[in-house]
This record gives sequence, structure tokens and C-alpha cells, in this order.
Amino acid sequence: MRYITSNIIKDLKKKMVFVGGPRQVGKTTLAQHILSKKFKKGAYFNWDLDEDRHDLLAKKWHSDQKLIVFDELHKYPRWKTWIKGLYDVSHTRHQFLVTGSARLDVFRRGGDSLLGRYHYWRLYPFSLGEIPKGITPNDAFNRLMTVGGFPEPFLDNDEREARRWRRERFDRILREDIRDLEPIRNIQLMNLFVDQLRRRVGSNITKSNLANDIQVSPKTITSWLELLERMYLVFSVRPYTRSLPRAIQKPPKVYFFDNADIIGNIGARFENLVATTLLKQLHFMEDYEGYHYELRYIRDKEKRAVDFAVIKEGVLEEIIEVKYSDDKVQRALVYFAEKLKPKKVTQIVAQIKRPYQKGRINVIDPISYFSRKPWS
Repeated sequence: MRYITSNIIKDLKKKMVFVGGPRQVGKTTLAQHILSKKFKKGAYFNWDLDEDRHDLLAKKWHSDQKLIVFDELHKYPRWKTWIKGLYDVSHTRHQFLVTGSARLDVFRRGGDSLLGRYHYWRLYPFSLGEIPKGITPNDAFNRLMTVGGFPEPFLDNDEREARRWRRERFDRILREDIRDLEPIRNIQLMNLFVDQLRRRVGSNITKSNLANDIQVSPKTITSWLELLERMYLVFSVRPYTRSLPRAIQKPPKVYFFDNADIIGNIGARFENLVATTLLKQLHFMEDYEGYHYELRYIRDKEKRAVDFAVIKEGVLEEIIEVKYSDDKVQRALVYFAEKLKPKKVTQIVAQIKRPYQKGRINVIDPISYFSRKPWS
């Protein structure tokens, strides 16, 4: 099944488990798989179904049903208080698995009333580190670069159907999910903002420029970007400045969780693929190990730049440059390798005939690099 399945099953023995992540990433499928394959008896409730919603609030399940799954429970305004009370009186008889969209994460961060009662896992799309059986790594790479890593388009591998799926997903997120969180006066301007981000992947996002282009205030741009991040549509990578005297406080770079969302050249799409895969692995290690990880980029006042920096508990672990076809070691990578002395220095090249090493720098293809999976 999915890469976090065994960890969820282990954690259920100790606490409730919450699973969040992007819409249509497979959270419901994962929960139903655990319920049907790993537990002899259990119950599943989906808040979006009228009958399930009524039975859920009435607590209509048997005492011998070990696992109780609540899907989209966060849509219930008082869900935290409700499940806290339920867990406190029945956790010796039942195990609880709660799944939901990004809004589950929003409410999770909104207070500590459930502190100590749950473990939280983030589920992300398929990647080069998580390839379903029957699909070769090369085939997986091609699919990720064309139809993206979300389960339905990835498994179907049909570009026309993937475009239809993506348009419908955008509509649901922008017209339903976001409006449930915050009132957006002009959804068309929000659509325009998203389209601008799709064309600027890998570039610094200057909010004042975007505000002028769309004719809204920079404050609105900031609010919209935060909202899109909360909905797991995009994520920001901010500059790394520690131990770098001539670092410059640049704006963030923005990437999409769905690699096929990118509008632009193939290099930008490949950089987005590396960004999403790195973030997936770092968030897995954060959820599993409990350490704090960050994904950053590096740029100084002389405009030397490296695409990504991996930070663990404030310590620079690795710097990574991404190229689609240029396998020559980049000068900026050499400079920052010497200046910052990270534990690892890597250049990932999509089209490389022969990986090699130059000094401390490892020049490698993405399939080989991401074959080292943290969840193995």
C-alpha cells in the first residue's frame, strides 16, 4: 500500500492517528485499506454522507469494532471537543483514525486541546521514492513529468484524462474548499493568481509585482499564498541565511504539489519534481523521527544561487543543485560547498549518461538519488 501505512498501524496502538494532505491524494483509500486488511472488525464514517454523519454523532458502532475511521470529520465545527471526549472515555476499547484535507492541518495547528492524544502523518502523491508495483522507475519518471504523481492520473497515465481531472480538482479547491475556509470576494482574481504562480515555478515570487499584475494589494497576495499553502495546493521554499554573511533576504520560491500543474519549460517542471520529492521525504522523517526539517534555497548578493538546502534541527545537511540536461558541476555549487561545508553536496541531472563524483560533489540522476528512501 502507501509508504506511511505500516507506521500508521503501529501508531494506532498508542494514540489516535490523523492523516492530512492534499485533496485526492488517497487518504480515504488508505484508511479503507487499513480497515479492511489489517483489522477484523471496524467502522467507517464519512462526514460528507448524510447517513454517516447522523450515525457518527449518535456513535452508532459496536463495542467489538476495534478501529473506527472518521473521514472529513474536521467539517464538523466542534470536532476537536467531540473527539477529545470520545477518545478519553473509549481509547481502551477502540482505535481512532481521522483523515481529512488540508483543513485538518489548519485546525490541528489552531490549539492544543488534543495535545498528547494523537500522531499526525502527511500523505503526499507518488514519487520516485514511492513507485507502485508493476511500474518501472523510468516509466514512473515519465509519468511524474507528464501527468503528475496524484494516484488517479498517475495510474491511468492518460494525458487527456489527466488534464480533465486537474481542471476539476482546481475547481473544487478554489470554489469549494477555499470558500469554506475564507470568503474570497473575486474567485476569478484568485484563479489568475494561481495561473501566475504556475508560470513562475522556480523563480522568486515578488509579491509587489504580482499585486500590480493582478491589481490587488500586496497584503492580499500574502493572504492568498498562505491560503493556498494551507490547502496543500502549493508550498513555499524560503532562503537560507544562517552562516552566510552575504546572504540576501529574497522572496520565496513557490512549487506545486501536483507536478503537472506547472506551465512553462521542462526544466521548471523537473525542478518542481525534485522539490516535491524532497519535501515528501523530509516531512516523512519529521513525522517519523520527530526532528525538525526545513527545505530552503541559497542565494547571495553576488547572485550566486543553489536550488535547495536541507536543514535538520538548524544544521545544514545537504545542498542540491537541479539541472535538466547540464551535467557540468555548477560554479555556485562549488562555492557554497566550500563556504558552508555541508555534510553532502549533490547535483541532480535528469538527462545524464554517466553519473560521477568531483571532489565532494556527487553528480547523479534523479532515479538513483531518490532510490534511497527514508521509509524503506
